[in-house]
Amino acid sequence: MKISIERGTLLKAVAQAQSVVERRNTIPILANVLIEAEGDSVQFRATDLDIEVVDKAPAQVERAGATTVAATTLHEIVRKLPDGALVTLSADAATGRLTVEAGRSNFSLATLPREDFPVMASSEYHSNFAAKAAVLRRLFDKSKFAISTEETRYYLNGVYLHVSSGDGGKVLRAVATDGHRLARIDAELPLGAEDMPGVIVPRKTVGELRKLLDDDDMDIAVSVSETKVRFATPNITLTSKVIDGTFPDYTRVIPAGNTRRLEVDAAEFAQAVDRVATVSSERSRAVKLQLEEDRLILSVNAPDSGAAEEELAVAYNDERLEIGFNAKYLLEIANQVDRENAVFMFNSSGDPTLMREGNDESAVYVVMPMRV
Repeated sequence: MKISIERGTLLKAVAQAQSVVERRNTIPILANVLIEAEGDSVQFRATDLDIEVVDKAPAQVERAGATTVAATTLHEIVRKLPDGALVTLSADAATGRLTVEAGRSNFSLATLPREDFPVMASSEYHSNFAAKAAVLRRLFDKSKFAISTEETRYYLNGVYLHVSSGDGGKVLRAVATDGHRLARIDAELPLGAEDMPGVIVPRKTVGELRKLLDDDDMDIAVSVSETKVRFATPNITLTSKVIDGTFPDYTRVIPAGNTRRLEVDAAEFAQAVDRVATVSSERSRAVKLQLEEDRLILSVNAPDSGAAEEELAVAYNDERLEIGFNAKYLLEIANQVDRENAVFMFNSSGDPTLMREGNDESAVYVVMPMRV
């Protein structure tokens, strides 16, 4: 195999591949990226046996062929090469080496045979549809903060992507929760997604997928089966196993009877929470909200380090309420608001609180209070 490829193109492809590779693994081949050159393009394939990413890039192919090489090492080399350099990769099967040349730089890397590289079995997908990158990005970006990191509740370690009923009919919905907070984001149901099985997309996959979703107008081809999910652009294909488990009935957690309504400038609110939380003890990070007529007082009382208080002008005309929250959870939810105002719906100091962006019902957040 011998190819020449522009450094920027190569870096982008190898960066995507090396981020999928597991740093600590007992199977040496899984640390490698499979490079396959044919026609006028080259494919870079990496996997950790749960996720597989294939990145296709244009290249001058002198000799078609394939080899595998350490993904992290190749990425580091390419990253340090000068901008605009033309990089030549040539594999010699006899010596088991891959030569990387650019200008006066020359590297010789150990390779492993391509036959040992595991390729993820392609499954029959029940459902195939296309969605705009901007739509998918919103679904995952706004929900991923609530993914649980607790390994024992593995079925919460991802975003539950499924078809559900919204106010105006069927919607494509993403839900994530860790038991303390919940995010539920809706988007218009894409054509062809009606029969999609509900799947839990793992946290690592959500992170990798984000790199495919930068171009707002790009159509992403989505394929879903009971065990796998695939997202594809013309150049990159990301295939992932889904979490084998049942996502809990989240609808029971979303309060329907909360009547006390607070409307506040989202950015002002987030900054105020951040400021008062500075003095709170790291472990609890509890912030107290005192609500009175058109007035919100945020306060923190940490016996060890001090106290803080800040007042905000808000729209609130219900009876007085005192309620406490984990500052980190409040901040993460407030930071999801793209519009100017955040609307909080309270019931009592012991009940879950609902938050949404203005009157928009397509993004709903729930946060559990804590004693202060």
